[in-house]
Amino acid sequence: MSNLFNKHLKAVGENYFTHFAKAFSFAFCLLILSFKSLIHAIFPFFYENATSSKIKELNDELQHRKSKKL
Repeated sequence: MSNLFNKHLKAVGENYFTHFAKAFSFAFCLLILSFKSLIHAIFPFFYENATSSKIKELNDELQHRKSKKL
């Protein structure tokens, strides 16, 4: 069980708390984006590019972090 728990942390080169903070920040950001997308679905003139722009930023950050680990 310990190996299963630590395997991903070792693979990304982070400790539990660093990984927790980063994963939590991504989750919170995605939660906010889901609300913005819902508002955009109802009122298309709100948040026209907010979700796609932020998702691109998040992906860029993930790819950068991934490339640092390789």
